[in-house]
Amino acid sequence: MTGRPFRRLVAASGLSNVADGITVVGVSLVAVTLTRSPVLVSLVSAAATLPWLLLALHAGALADRHDRRRIMVAANTLRAAALAGVALTAWLGLLSLPVLLAGALLTGVAEVLADTSAQSVLPMVVPRERLGEANGRLVAVQTVGNNFLGAPVAGVLVGIGATATLGTPALLYAAAALTLLGMRGRFRVETPSTRPLRADIAEGLRYLWGHRVLRSLALFSGVLNFANAAYFAVFVLWVVGEESRVGLTSAGYGVLTAALAAGAVAGSLVADRLTRRAGQVRTLIVADLVNGLLLFVPVLLPTVPGIAVTAVLLGATNAVSNVVIVSLRQRIVPGAMLGRINATARLIGMGATPLGAAAGGFLADRAGLPAVFCAAAVLCVVAVAVVSRSVTTASVAAAEEAARAAEAARAEEIRAGETA
Repeated sequence: MTGRPFRRLVAASGLSNVADGITVVGVSLVAVTLTRSPVLVSLVSAAATLPWLLLALHAGALADRHDRRRIMVAANTLRAAALAGVALTAWLGLLSLPVLLAGALLTGVAEVLADTSAQSVLPMVVPRERLGEANGRLVAVQTVGNNFLGAPVAGVLVGIGATATLGTPALLYAAAALTLLGMRGRFRVETPSTRPLRADIAEGLRYLWGHRVLRSLALFSGVLNFANAAYFAVFVLWVVGEESRVGLTSAGYGVLTAALAAGAVAGSLVADRLTRRAGQVRTLIVADLVNGLLLFVPVLLPTVPGIAVTAVLLGATNAVSNVVIVSLRQRIVPGAMLGRINATARLIGMGATPLGAAAGGFLADRAGLPAVFCAAAVLCVVAVAVVSRSVTTASVAAAEEAARAAEAARAEEIRAGETA
């Protein structure tokens, strides 16, 4: 767990996630200096997330064919080059919205490649029985980098100028690439596919859909993402401003966001301990059930203390759920297919997010904010009840045993081929 490859991976993740936090906030703030059109400003965020819908499956197939560390190095290098180029145009006084959009799009493409390979490379540097602890540490580092360091630093850098705002994450991405170069070892599946990429993508989709546990977890995550996106798309209207129900200031909302992130860090660090004591499935079900019920609190108890405590608990339970699901997937999926399955799961989750946000806005306009919050909470609780019927301790144990048997058989085939 504490080996050099894992430490390098954690360090690179920390650097790139600080850069992510700066980029997400900084690019939007820079866009506001170029245009006041809400549609054009929103295009910048859309450009950064669009590659998940267009390229996630291809990124997963590539991660199962090539060295995953090298993909991460190349992706971080691409992000560094794209943002450095945009920063250069800002320094020369030539920055325009199309240039910023191109930089956001290239950065988004690189993020898809880097994140898909990062989730897939972890089982290659950490023993199977330590995956929960390793994922917990990574989630903690990612949360701190994005929320506690990246976002506040972006606010400071914007005051300095666009060159600093875009150039700083470029340097951090470059540092992450250099850190990954120090990871020694082979991070490629033993016998990568030589078939057309489309065939590999189709195989991954068939595998996930035909696997009861993986299919249930992927759809479950999609439903939760849909509900939470609907909830938080309009949550700010409930808590911020004199006309809101709670009456928080913008600064207070920032503190509330920090409380959510603090809970996520705590949850990610205790997730493995909880699963060892209570079991993976029980921990997952309880965490998501509590998370869903907590969504009722801002409606039933619309006070600053009540919502602050709720934010911490929401962050903690959400992080526990994420760690358990990712760790389960890494244990169940054969190494040769992990990239494609990770990418498919992320595609479902990312695809559900904009749909949920749109649904939340539509329902709020028609029925009011409390209707959105209650509907999202009910949807989450129902989803937990449904998934608990297919994702059980017995079904997960059987899936893990099948995965171990498949890996052993594959290793035996490789040894037989080498001695033939």
